[in-house]
Amino acid sequence: MGKVVVDLTVSLDGFIAGSDDGPDLPLGRGGERLFTWMNAGPESNRVDRWLAPPDGSKVVVDEWMSEGGAIISGRRTFDIAGGWRDGHPIDVPIFVVTHEAPTHGEWSPRVSFVTDGLDHALELAQEAAGDRAVSVSGAEVAQQLLRAGKLDEIQVSVVPLLLAAGVRLFEHLGPDPTALEQTRVIASDGVTHLRYRVVRDD
Repeated sequence: MGKVVVDLTVSLDGFIAGSDDGPDLPLGRGGERLFTWMNAGPESNRVDRWLAPPDGSKVVVDEWMSEGGAIISGRRTFDIAGGWRDGHPIDVPIFVVTHEAPTHGEWSPRVSFVTDGLDHALELAQEAAGDRAVSVSGAEVAQQLLRAGKLDEIQVSVVPLLLAAGVRLFEHLGPDPTALEQTRVIASDGVTHLRYRVVRDD
């Protein structure tokens, strides 16, 4: 069974989107600068219309494509992303946790709605992914999995930006500290990739 990994770009002060994010402003105020690095490399590094990373970041993007097996998302992320109706850069099944599945609208055919909880969504995602990684998209789902002891690794791509407000990746984590083991640091143009293993007492 593959690892469960949250792998998101964050500002130096820990935000994955700026303030006032929503369908009309998906990344919030100033949040588009979080993703500049993804398309800032040479054309020789181009993966698709979204991704042409700088040389230092190429190994990270290559891993997304080769190691990703499924994605878990919350409903808010799904709505803000427009259901990925034009496609997701990582072409894998996407399991959206929601209280009620939408009955109209457009979304990616790779999306499945899971209305009976995050645990079931994780089971479905791991079954779909096999030995490949399950990627967690969105702060709230990542926080829930971390609190439940079901998150294996954290990778943050830190950009030199202070957003000051918005959606924080690391909050509502519960009362106890979480120990991490740093496994990799990659310095690249406009971004630093940090990877950690979540240390469990068991």
